[in-house]
Amino acid sequence: MPDSGPLGSSPPEQRPTPPPAVPDAPARVVADPPVTPIPSGFLASLHPPVTIPGRPPTPPPAPPSAPPTAVPDAPDTTAADSALRAVLRGPTGPGTASLAVAGRYSAPPSDPVSPAPAPSAAGRAVPGLYHHPVPEPDPVRVEEVSRRIKRWAEDEVQLYPEEWEGEFDGFSVGRYMVACHPDAPTVDHLMLATRLMVAENAVDDCYCEDHGGSPVGLGGRLLLAHTALDHCHTTAEYAPQWRESLASDPPRRAYHSAMDYFVRAATPSQADRYRHDMARLHMGYLAEAAWAQTGHVPEVWEYLAMRQFNNFRPCPTITDTVGGYELPADLHARPDTQRVIALAGNATTIVNDLYSYTKELDSPGHHLNLPVVIAERERLSERDAYLKAVEVHNELQHAFEAAAADLAQACPLPTVLRFLRGVAAWVDGNHDWHRTNTYRYSLPDFW
Repeated sequence: MPDSGPLGSSPPEQRPTPPPAVPDAPARVVADPPVTPIPSGFLASLHPPVTIPGRPPTPPPAPPSAPPTAVPDAPDTTAADSALRAVLRGPTGPGTASLAVAGRYSAPPSDPVSPAPAPSAAGRAVPGLYHHPVPEPDPVRVEEVSRRIKRWAEDEVQLYPEEWEGEFDGFSVGRYMVACHPDAPTVDHLMLATRLMVAENAVDDCYCEDHGGSPVGLGGRLLLAHTALDHCHTTAEYAPQWRESLASDPPRRAYHSAMDYFVRAATPSQADRYRHDMARLHMGYLAEAAWAQTGHVPEVWEYLAMRQFNNFRPCPTITDTVGGYELPADLHARPDTQRVIALAGNATTIVNDLYSYTKELDSPGHHLNLPVVIAERERLSERDAYLKAVEVHNELQHAFEAAAADLAQACPLPTVLRFLRGVAAWVDGNHDWHRTNTYRYSLPDFW
């Protein structure tokens, strides 16, 4: 595979010819239909029910105020009472076909008919966790995204040594991205998000955590890596040295290549939005690193503030680019839109804290996550702290859905409604990936 090329005028993207089963159409912008009044009952719910093969119907769970242990280990099915379900379902009537839920719950029109749905993947959900099930990701797309991302990682950016191959495969990024972006028109669109996800994970592992990461000197490493996303505009004498630095280590090579692909498909405002959210992410990395260097265990509210920056936000914020359309910058910048995105990032990141809890306890060093911080700061047992962290997640998830419903009512434009559906799909897909990735995660024995 060719390198992404020097900066400046980028050559046309050279992609491998896909197998006949997965058309590889160029990225396109999907036009939105005219604004249509929301019919009565549109905001009745967000998440259509999903039948999990082989699973009996789930009885209604206990009210949110009940302790987590009272909720069975099954997906929450109270979405009939959620004010958001119809945001995913979309309005009905003339001119609203592109807003229908069919785009989420069946393969997009550009792909061939998929095989019969596979049984739901193995994996146990955190008991008591408020979440919504998703359909099994399209196996044709999962296989193709997995094939392409491995070729990119190995051939284009030389991302990892041979001994890390098992970890790369175990990450299951193909399943992850297909589940999170069900409305992506083509596999090319899915690859935009997949490369960025893998690059972000490489920076986290190699600079911060598992593979040689350290809080010492992290700020300098992150700053130079960030210039692969937000280019350095310097003098003629020093520009060549900066360009050379972009290939100096795997994380920077990955950032540079993934961003090069992204900017060729995104609008300038979408690219700048992503750069901004990555700066937020890097600031969160630095806060956590500073606490590690000083041995500080933050208060719970301080930890949650850090997690609003060190979180998944850059992923759902690009859902419109991956979907082949744009949420205009003025609509994205609305305070109520920003609240929806922030809450989505916060809730999904606590999902990560809960599923990675045992993995982090087994790792060297003292890893901060929400259950650990609650246990130390509020003097609770490990079990009680974990269960309280579940409650914190549930409150954030409910707040996300309420904020999305409010925004849908205040600004019922087609692009806004579509973006809300995309963010909700990402939230649900992120949970499903954590639940099913038994290679990486296992639950504590607290129930």
